[in-house]
Amino acid sequence: MKLKDRVAIVTGAASGFGAEIARQFAGEGAAVVLADLNEEGARRVAAECGEAALAQRCDVSLKADVDALAEAARERFGRVDIVVNNAGWTHRNQPMLEVDEASFDKIFAVNVKSIYLMAQAVLPLMRAQKSGVILNIGSTAGLRPRPGLTWYNASKGAVNLLSKSMAVELAPDGIRVNAICPVMGETGLLEAFMGVPDTPENRARFIATIPLGRLSRPDDIARAAVFLASDDAGFITGVEFPVDGGRSV
Repeated sequence: MKLKDRVAIVTGAASGFGAEIARQFAGEGAAVVLADLNEEGARRVAAECGEAALAQRCDVSLKADVDALAEAARERFGRVDIVVNNAGWTHRNQPMLEVDEASFDKIFAVNVKSIYLMAQAVLPLMRAQKSGVILNIGSTAGLRPRPGLTWYNASKGAVNLLSKSMAVELAPDGIRVNAICPVMGETGLLEAFMGVPDTPENRARFIATIPLGRLSRPDDIARAAVFLASDDAGFITGVEFPVDGGRSV
C-alpha cells in the first residue's frame, strides 16, 4: 500500500475528483479527512472509505472552518501528512466583462485564498514532522487558457505558480508541493466550463481539442494524486503535472 499510515486531508471530497481521490487514498492505506460544504455527501463518501475516514463540513474560504478542519484531523489521527486542495469554483463560460464582482470574488476565495488558509493551518504540523505533501488542483486553464473563462483561468494560473513557489520555500522542511493540472473533466462544473448545455454535440466540440479524444475522469486525477503523494514521487516537487490527454502540448 503506497500511503499506509499516512493521514490525508482532501477538500471538495463529496463528489467528482475529490471523492475519487479520497477513495483511492483510503484504498492505498491512508486515513482520510473529507472536507466539503456538502457534509452529507462527504459522509457518504467517507463511509465508502472505511473506518479510518472522517467527514467534516468546511467552507475552504473561511479561516475558522479551515483551522477547525486541520484541528479535527490532528485530534482524530495525530498528524497531517498529505493535503489535497481540490475544492474549486468557476464562473460560467462568458465574456470577461459579463462576470460580476461577486462571482470573481468567490472564484478567488475558493480557488486561491483557500490554499493560503490551508497553508496557515497545516504547515506548522508538517514543519514539526519535517515532512509533508501538498497537492494543489490547478488546471490546464492556467497553462493553455480557453476564451470565456478569463477569471477562472487567472485563478488557476495563480494556483499553478504558487505551487512552484511553495515548493521552493518549503523544500528545506522536507515538504513537497505539486500542482495537478486536469483538462476539462466529467464533473458537476462541466456545463459551466462549456457555457452551453451538456449535450453530446457540445461535448464533441471540446473533446476535439484533446488529442487523446476524451474528457478527464475522476480516476485519472486520483491516480496522479496517489503517485505524487507517495514515496514513488519522493524527488518530485514544484511541477505542474498535466493530466490532460495532450491538451497542453
